[in-house]
Amino acid sequence: VQLQASGGGLVQVGGSLRLSCAASGLTFSTYTMAWFRQAPGKEREFVAGIHYGGGNTYYTDAVQGRSTISRDNSKNTGYLQMNSLKPEDTAVYYCALIRRPYSGTYPLRPDGMNYWGKGTLVTVSS
Repeated sequence: VQLQASGGGLVQVGGSLRLSCAASGLTFSTYTMAWFRQAPGKEREFVAGIHYGGGNTYYTDAVQGRSTISRDNSKNTGYLQMNSLKPEDTAVYYCALIRRPYSGTYPLRPDGMNYWGKGTLVTVSS
């Protein structure tokens, strides 16, 4: 199983980025997907999650209204569109999968995920 996150980079405050997570070695459409992030010196935190069918989503308050999680099961790829970026969004972003349904009503826990990608660095400069 391999998850390859990409799309990170250096962006100015107010800018946008689209992160991608390409999955292989499993049936992507049977896994709920989530994005987490970890800033220097901080614990890994949940950012957004999406049910394997794509219908249910949930966002942490910090990105609600500025980010959109989505997926294309035909391409085995998930996405996180982030807009109006802030310096506090600076972190390594990880995609992760868990093989169970997701109601989209609560944040997922890092220790509950089955598979992780290596992460992509997002740096927001002011």
